[in-house]
Amino acid sequence: MRDPRIVLGHHSEEKVQLAQQARREPTPTEEKLWNHLRAGRFESMHFRRQQIIAGFIVDFYCHASKLIIEVDGAIHEYQTEYDAERTTILNAYGLHVLRVAASEVEGDIKGVLSKIRQTALANTSQRAQSIIEEPHEY
Repeated sequence: MRDPRIVLGHHSEEKVQLAQQARREPTPTEEKLWNHLRAGRFESMHFRRQQIIAGFIVDFYCHASKLIIEVDGAIHEYQTEYDAERTTILNAYGLHVLRVAASEVEGDIKGVLSKIRQTALANTSQRAQSIIEEPHEY
């Protein structure tokens, strides 16, 4: 179920408007993390925010490492089943979902960035290894 065009395609106008609104009006916690991730500031990695993937709007997405970062605020305490199902679907596309608590971003941004770095590097090395191991037709 892997799709190299995961972020491309047609999305409902409603979903596009919701993503645009979320970019215009981020939570303070999302804004804090975005200030570290934006414009390739973090490890020269390109992140998008409020990206529509497989019909879901994800907080942050790095295509190179197939990494989704979700900042979980208080509402996520009440939607654990939905979040788990969503993660399963995104994982099926070969994407890794890293969930960080809003309180972590607020209280330990360096720790969160370290976790993102480790996860992105692990994803990138796993992808490189799978490319090496895949049989090639010549």
